[in-house]
Amino acid sequence: MKNAKNIFRQYLKEAGMLYSRQREQILDVFLQTERHSTIGDLHELVKRENPRIGLATVYRTMRIICQAGLARETDFGDGFRRFEHKYRHQHHDHLVCLECGRVIEVISPEIEGLQETLARRHEFVPTSHKMQIFGVCRACERDADIKRNKE
Repeated sequence: MKNAKNIFRQYLKEAGMLYSRQREQILDVFLQTERHSTIGDLHELVKRENPRIGLATVYRTMRIICQAGLARETDFGDGFRRFEHKYRHQHHDHLVCLECGRVIEVISPEIEGLQETLARRHEFVPTSHKMQIFGVCRACERDADIKRNKE
């Protein structure tokens, strides 16, 4: 099985784009993080490796990494685009805390099965889907309870 770097290099070649050390550094940083990173987050991490890499270069490279099938862009409704791993990562959905911004990845075969059943029942061919549930995480709920009890 190919590794992510080989897939990236092959994609660049097939798309007629040039390979560069900067692009590889950005890919390396992205592959090392398991968070739902914004461009700003990734840029800060990349600058530690190479301070000459600009924000626009990180943005353009992340678009290419997504096109290569190694990442996916996601939006949790807060105005920031985030990037998460796609290659060798199982499909998952998200629980998003509206208080602290914590994102919990959840995997549920039951939900996936229900989605497939619904699509079949309505003679619908899905090409992709995402589920995001917004609410308050346990820690923030606990903090709110403590705060209410003090008042």
